[in-house]
Amino acid sequence: MDQKTDAEIIAMVLNGDKQSYALLVDAYKGPIFNLAYRMTGSREDADDLTQETFIRAYQNLHRFDQSKKFFTWIYTIGINLIRNHLKKSVRNVSHLEGAGSHLKYPSQECERREGNALSEDRMTRLEQIIMNLPVDSREAILLKFVQDLTFEEVAQVTGDSLSAVKMRIYRGLDKIKQMMDNNL
Repeated sequence: MDQKTDAEIIAMVLNGDKQSYALLVDAYKGPIFNLAYRMTGSREDADDLTQETFIRAYQNLHRFDQSKKFFTWIYTIGINLIRNHLKKSVRNVSHLEGAGSHLKYPSQECERREGNALSEDRMTRLEQIIMNLPVDSREAILLKFVQDLTFEEVAQVTGDSLSAVKMRIYRGLDKIKQMMDNNL
């Protein structure tokens, strides 16, 4: 299959080729699942939230502003669903049941290649600290450093100002550093 742009795929879907929506799902299901999993700590919740994100996006595709980036739009849908899920959740999301062994951060892989690997224990602590951050800080940090979005894209996804996003990320990183230093 030749590479089609998001805009071309969306035009095909809006013109009745519903099968083409699978191309968008394939392109974005990994990043959406990854974000949902890191925010909730649950594979089951992440699966459900990923599926719901794509259902909502499909149902509202006619409302998508094609002058914007699709991935920003779908991340916004996903992050809003995740926020709602976390608000409704009665269980303590800071408790991860073995999630630390399943999460892989890109920086971890890079550092291993460079010979400066973090110990598994330290990586697990980092993941737990991130899960204990306030939801808004956690989502901003994950979008920026795990999903590799720019500050501007994080602001678009979260609906916050650029300065608010930068402040949230820097404060979150400072809190992570303090908590990591305290756990040494």
